[in-house]
Formats: sequence, C-alpha cells, structure tokens
Amino acid sequence: MMDQRHNLLFYDAYESFYAMAAHSAAFRSYCSQAFGEDFSQDGFSDVQQIDLILQTASLSSASHILDIGCGNGKMLSYLQRKTGARISGFDYSVHAIQTARALHPFNADFRVGIIGEIQYPVECFDLITSMDTLYFAKDMTNFVSQVKSWLKPNGILFAGYQEGDVTARTESVQTTELTKALHSNQMPFRTMDITRQTYELLQRKRQAALHHQTAFEAEGHREWFDLLIDQTQCALAPYDQFQQKMARYIYIAQKQ
Repeated sequence: MMDQRHNLLFYDAYESFYAMAAHSAAFRSYCSQAFGEDFSQDGFSDVQQIDLILQTASLSSASHILDIGCGNGKMLSYLQRKTGARISGFDYSVHAIQTARALHPFNADFRVGIIGEIQYPVECFDLITSMDTLYFAKDMTNFVSQVKSWLKPNGILFAGYQEGDVTARTESVQTTELTKALHSNQMPFRTMDITRQTYELLQRKRQAALHHQTAFEAEGHREWFDLLIDQTQCALAPYDQFQQKMARYIYIAQKQ
C-alpha cells in the first residue's frame, strides 16, 4: 500500500505539506489572511466557497458529510461547527489523516484511502464534498458512479473543479471531464464559473505570502514561501490572459 501511494500524483509533496501544516504558525496565519479561514489550504477553497456549501445543502446534526481528499479535516470541522453534522473524510496522506484524527476525536471518521479504491456503504451520506480532488480519479466516470452510490436519495455532491494546472483547460464548463462524468451518471447539476474570483484569490494569496515571508523564513520554511510565490505567478498576468489558460467552476449535483 505504501509503495503504491508513493507512485500517486503529488503524494510525497503532500506528505511534506501536511507535516509542515501541522506545526507552522506562519502557514496558519497565512491561510487565515489569504482565505478568510485556516483550512490548511493548498488550493483555492476560501471561506466564501465553503459557505456556499452551507447555503446549498440543508444540514443538521442528523446529517452525514463525506469529504473526498479531506486533508487534515479543517474544512469539515468548520462545517461541523456550523451544523453539528457527523463528518467523515479520506485522504491518501498519512500525515493529513493523523492530524485529522487528533483534531477531531468525536463524531468523526477519518481514513487513509485512495480515490477509486476506498469503499463506503451505499446511501450513507447527505452531502459529499470535493474541493480540487476529483482530478485525482483515474476514471472520472467510474468514480462519480461510486460517489452517487454513496449518496442518499436527494443527496448532494458539491465540487470545486479547476482546469489549467493539473488538468488541461477545455473550451468551457460544458466540455470538462466532470461534466461528461455527471451526464454519464445521470446526475443533474448546476455550475458557477468562479474563474474571476480565483484570479483575485491568487492575488490575495501572493500578498499574504509576501506578508509572511519573514515568518516562514524564521521557521525554516523558506521553501514553502518560494512555492507560494511560484504558484501565484500566473495572477500577475492580465485577467484576459489568465482566463485563457485557467478556469474554475463550482459544481452542485444531486442524486435523484
């Protein structure tokens, strides 16, 4: 299992990332400034996007949420604080799941697992979230079928999906692999194009990273500061150039 995980996309990088995130005060402060909340973000899930989940799904203490690629569980923790729901999550990073279990010992289930291989009971979840993780699926259509089976009737899949970095930019939201997979699985959905908001978020990430440069260096984490600067370089281009290469969408799909 361990050797298999080491062959997966970004595995070693994420093991190092979550080991750093567990101890770095500079990174926690950076996340709060850039995203509005510290969810140990490596991607684009700011608090406004996560609050859309609360506006979309009717959640309560009787609800059960699964997060695909949950990292250290901080986003799920935010949703639980707001709703009282039971939370579950899986991630291929051992460091991430160790931290998630330590932070959330009650009304929570965190597992080490790989997209497309981990199993859950059918009709178990009211809401399944995936923020920048579905492109790790080897077969998007098959995995969406699996996700659909895990959802209760009328359950919701809420996904943040980006093109232009890990996956190639396609013509529009109608041509993405996720759109094709949802159509194939007969899951009706609606979308929001948040490419402009992502462009502005990248600029905030860059400003927050620069603000925390000295703190990162004092912790011996200069390499993470350098990575943040490299990741946000694309937002220095004018928006019309940026959106030709990058696109980001929110998908809200429902099991009928």
